Amino acid sequence: MAKGLLRSASIFSVMTFISRVSGLIRDQVYAVVFGASPAMDAFVVAFRIPNFMRRLSAEGSFAMAFVPVLAEYKAKGDQAAVKELIDRVAGTLTAALLVVTGLAIAGAPWVMQVFAPGFAPDGEQHELAVEMLRITFPYALFISLASLAGSILNSFNRFAIPALSPVLLNISMITAALLLAPRMEQPVLALAWGVFAAGLLQLVFQLPSLARLGLLPRPRWGVAHAGVRKIMKLMVPTLFGSSVVQVNLLMNTVMASFLIGGSVTWLYYTDRLLEFPLGMFGVAIGTVILPHLSGRHAASDPLGYSKGLDWGFRLCLLIGVPACLGLILCAEPLIATLFQYGRFGAEDTRMAQLSLIAQSIAVPAFLLVKVLAPAFYSRQDTKTPVKSAVASVVINLACTVALMSGLVYLTPAGHEALAAADGHPIDALGRIPGAHALLALAIAVAGWANALQLWWYLRRANVYQSQPGWARFLRQVGLASVAMTVVVGVFLWLWQDWTAWSWWQRGIRLGVMVGAGGLVYGAVLWLQGIRPRDLRGH
Repeated sequence: MAKGLLRSASIFSVMTFISRVSGLIRDQVYAVVFGASPAMDAFVVAFRIPNFMRRLSAEGSFAMAFVPVLAEYKAKGDQAAVKELIDRVAGTLTAALLVVTGLAIAGAPWVMQVFAPGFAPDGEQHELAVEMLRITFPYALFISLASLAGSILNSFNRFAIPALSPVLLNISMITAALLLAPRMEQPVLALAWGVFAAGLLQLVFQLPSLARLGLLPRPRWGVAHAGVRKIMKLMVPTLFGSSVVQVNLLMNTVMASFLIGGSVTWLYYTDRLLEFPLGMFGVAIGTVILPHLSGRHAASDPLGYSKGLDWGFRLCLLIGVPACLGLILCAEPLIATLFQYGRFGAEDTRMAQLSLIAQSIAVPAFLLVKVLAPAFYSRQDTKTPVKSAVASVVINLACTVALMSGLVYLTPAGHEALAAADGHPIDALGRIPGAHALLALAIAVAGWANALQLWWYLRRANVYQSQPGWARFLRQVGLASVAMTVVVGVFLWLWQDWTAWSWWQRGIRLGVMVGAGGLVYGAVLWLQGIRPRDLRGH
């Protein structure tokens, strides 16, 4: 069990690392070419809406419902039944997505008013966002079908191709920004066309692998098929339950549209940096563990199920705790080194730093949810995660209202902005620098609430038995994290104003600091007895 899980997670992580590096280059190109501007804010919103559907299908609702059902069909050993299920799911999903895509394109102005009400309806920014949404939304169709292909490949332990396919998105976007944008009257529109092309490329990229397995779908309408009906039943609650982080991000995007210009973009860069630990490790662990847990549940193997969960929890903490501390400590060095070029200035670095520090608090929680949610979906329990998700969204909303109200009514900056805005609190928020960081903090609080609730529900269901050695493991991770923090803190004391240096000076210093911190963390773990074989499980 364990060796296979670790090997699969490692393959997925390596491929995802390649994707994240190319994504980092993409974001650096964004910063140089477009900076943090109202036009870039418009693109971020126009991309985030169809990208939300990608998160639902790729890492959430569809995968969580489809993979356990596919595992059941696989366990019966009937290849023809498996192929029939895939064909029917492909046909039904394609038809539904075509309808949704058509409605979104036709109603783009109204969709944009919902997701970015802060963009003036008759303003240039709103019109630009609407135009880009009509170009980007078909991405949701293409990428959801690509996610179906990826879920099938993952279920047959083919993790490399689905994990590598996002590289095509980054290549497409870099090409659009550097080659197409200079040739367009409105340069940022090139990014929208890059998104469109990327979705199609990612779908086509995975089809040969499906063909080699003999599972290339022949889409057929299948709403009456028993397997499709079961997936649809499971998907209804998971549409919300498995995507609570994305729901919270969308809610905050709505709020950020009322804030100072650039706020949406600063939050975007925060999200992109968090994607390194969450995408490389969290998604990898969650993707690998879902088919494993589904298989253990289908085979009535409670001990194997518990061991798989235990492995996932330990790996999440082993990665999540130092990642949390590292992002908080290195927020300014990271943003200045990676993005402060061209039109992205020192003030943008400071603003993005604030939101990165606030949201990084919840990195361990975000990682744990990637294991906790599959623990329920693998057992085809879709109701429990929804309870937690609803509470998490309510907590995010309540925190946002409380924090923003406190900023406006309880701080000197808020009083000054309120006076300038003739007493209108929303207008006042749009005059206060740094308000976007409170949105990131609200997401962090909601993330921890979601993880803790899922953990409580899991313990109450009595389907997970912790394995021996947890006290020792927590002590080992704690000591290693303290040692890493001390080392990084010394470097930050020696090297302080990162925004004033040239790119190569930042790069060298960041590499030395991160490398030293990582080396010390690993060395202290090693000295306390942790070896690579210990990550393989029990």
